[in-house]
Amino acid sequence: MTFDDLRRPPNVSGTPSVVQSLRAQGGRAVPFSVEFNPPRDAAAEARLWRAVREFERMHPAFVSMTYGAGGSTRDRTVRVTGQLAQETILLPVAHLTAVGHSVAELRSLVGAYADSGIKNILVLRGDPPGDPLGEWEKHPQGVAYAEELVRIVRDLGDFHVGVASFPQGHHRSPSLEHDTEFLAAKLRAGAEYSITQMFFDVEHYLRLRDRLAAFDPVEAEKPIIPELMPVTSLRTVARAEELCGRPLPGHVLERLHRAAGDGSEENRAAVREVGIEIATEMGQRLIDEGAPCLHFITLNFAKATSEVLTNLGYGVTAAPLSA
Repeated sequence: MTFDDLRRPPNVSGTPSVVQSLRAQGGRAVPFSVEFNPPRDAAAEARLWRAVREFERMHPAFVSMTYGAGGSTRDRTVRVTGQLAQETILLPVAHLTAVGHSVAELRSLVGAYADSGIKNILVLRGDPPGDPLGEWEKHPQGVAYAEELVRIVRDLGDFHVGVASFPQGHHRSPSLEHDTEFLAAKLRAGAEYSITQMFFDVEHYLRLRDRLAAFDPVEAEKPIIPELMPVTSLRTVARAEELCGRPLPGHVLERLHRAAGDGSEENRAAVREVGIEIATEMGQRLIDEGAPCLHFITLNFAKATSEVLTNLGYGVTAAPLSA
């Protein structure tokens, strides 16, 4: 593929955008969506596809596929996201991160997505490989900010772009006001919606909406999609804190640790039950507050998310196989 090929608008017309898909969910008060991770080996890939097929019958508004730090899962991400587009009825959203890539490599990746019929891309600056909280370094021929990457993707063709938003502020932002300015800049550059970083206090999401509405009422009209993860063990608490870059709220940790008990081994069944309760409570509050969609981190399992959706009144008609 030549540079001139990449500059031509790719043939991805006819694929709905995320925003169009959200609007099309007429039979459901609030749509939901899910996030998958690229598999590391054959066994993990089999598990992923079991989850994919289970979610496929639940009709999420879209599904997203993450992208490893520094492009560590680039090939698998591109391949599996392409398979989602070509072999399922799901609407896939491909993650694309700036870290570790030149502009030429980024354009090539966008071209690869286009070749697979993928029109929706979630643009992220990305975390440094090995240490998500470490020092961020720009590739010598790359970009420094997600805003620049939004413009690159939009210039390459008929793509629909989303970005990240941070209910508690990005950990590298000096203030919430500064973080709000960056979010508005990404939206002004052409992003059509944002998906939040995972959080465990709905008030943080509501205050994010308020800050953006006060700073830029026009861009605040674009969907801000909250991201949730049902906690199923204390091990996933640690994973959640790593993904958030922040500790979980004290009242959430207290409930989970109380469920775990004081024994040498945690009561995983009780922790899981409380984790489902917390995610359900958050989901209902977000629905009541007018969230445009509920986006679930699944870790490539379907059962926990399915249980939360059932609790919220979604029409999940059969228990999925995976945990």
